[in-house]
Amino acid sequence: MSRYVVKRVLLAIVTVIIVSLITFFSMNAIPGGPFSKEKATSPEVQAVLEKRYNLDKPLGEQYILYVKNILHGDWGISTKTGREVADTISGSFPISAKLGLSAASIAIVLGLILGSTAALNRNKWPDRVIIFFTTLCTGVPSFVLATLLLLVFCLKLQWVPAWSPTNPRYVLPIIALCAYPTAYITRLTKTSMLDALGQDYVRTARAKGVPQSKVIFKHALRNALIPVVTYVGPMIAGIITGSMVVESIFTIGGLGGKFVSSIQNQDYPMIMATTIFLGVLMVVANLITDLVYKAIDPRIELE
Repeated sequence: MSRYVVKRVLLAIVTVIIVSLITFFSMNAIPGGPFSKEKATSPEVQAVLEKRYNLDKPLGEQYILYVKNILHGDWGISTKTGREVADTISGSFPISAKLGLSAASIAIVLGLILGSTAALNRNKWPDRVIIFFTTLCTGVPSFVLATLLLLVFCLKLQWVPAWSPTNPRYVLPIIALCAYPTAYITRLTKTSMLDALGQDYVRTARAKGVPQSKVIFKHALRNALIPVVTYVGPMIAGIITGSMVVESIFTIGGLGGKFVSSIQNQDYPMIMATTIFLGVLMVVANLITDLVYKAIDPRIELE
């Protein structure tokens, strides 16, 4: 196990390095720069700003300097706000994390319950109703659902106030974020559960008189969780970072919105920092997913 973890950590480091390289050189390949859109900036002032941010050096040297600064804990300063990038991330990420973890938790619990219910009532009315709503949620993009929720419940009915970081009532963004993952987990759980219920060990347990609840939760559901875990790991990382469009619709000051604005403003330090941060979060989620495999099914060998 420890050997596998070390190998995965080394692979994760290589992955993050590759992501940072692609991001850095793609970012600099786009015409213009952080200060090219400033109309009031004279060539002299622009030259001073480029020197301050090491933009006057060759790209290879810029990347090496950036990596050295990161290793020393310096994520740089935003070219647009003048704030430390690390402060911006530390202030924005908790909002996205709180929203994302709430949506992910609801999606996992509802998905497992609905998927198990559909499998146990195959071709009956509960199964048909669940599949209808999961198909509907799968087909409606999150930004469309978010817009409809905002229009109906915030503007028309005024049941729920619009989002603000100090407002605890943020049920609408959570619904918009968890609708698709809930539907996907439901379908995965149903398929995996039906496959598990048809296995020999389940039929043997039933023949021995094992209670139905024990057959479902200890035998069938546990083995049906492996395909679900495969999806849940990256899903949690993706939701935690925040849906960029949903955050923009509800004016959430999360990390996703900061990432979008940094691309629009060609804020190089912010683009690099958020990309590396999200990349690290994704590889960590994948590593944890693999370790959960082992906890669910000890027969799985990690090499």
